Amino acid sequence: VLEQTGLEPRFLELEIMETTAIEDLGFTRRVLEELQQMGVYISIDDFGTGHSSLSRLQLLPLHNLKIDKSFIQYLTQDAKVAHIIQAIVTLGHSLGLKLTAEGVENEEELEFLKSISCEEVQGFLFYRPLSEQKATEVLEGKRPTI
Repeated sequence: VLEQTGLEPRFLELEIMETTAIEDLGFTRRVLEELQQMGVYISIDDFGTGHSSLSRLQLLPLHNLKIDKSFIQYLTQDAKVAHIIQAIVTLGHSLGLKLTAEGVENEEELEFLKSISCEEVQGFLFYRPLSEQKATEVLEGKRPTI
């Protein structure tokens, strides 16, 4: 696909769900290492919701952990959840990974995530799902038509 499109591998980010990544750890590791050697960016999606152990995940060549939205939705309601998110961010940073929080829907969540140095956020606070045309308008810096 990279050859067909001419896309540089560094601009491609592939996400693998935590539970899928550990089903066949040896196979997953081989495939992800090949993709990493090509220059493709690898993320673990829905981090924290699977039943994997950190010792198994540390064997994989990863670039990013995506914190599942199930944590973010309770962030402002439960101090324990805030501590868990902060621990995931700290752990990720100590492993040299970038962190992305999924499901950010309000300013309070965004401010907390900024305060703990979570590099990226995704969610309806910014945009609802967009058509290809509207997404292109956003990326070109135009205000999307409604």
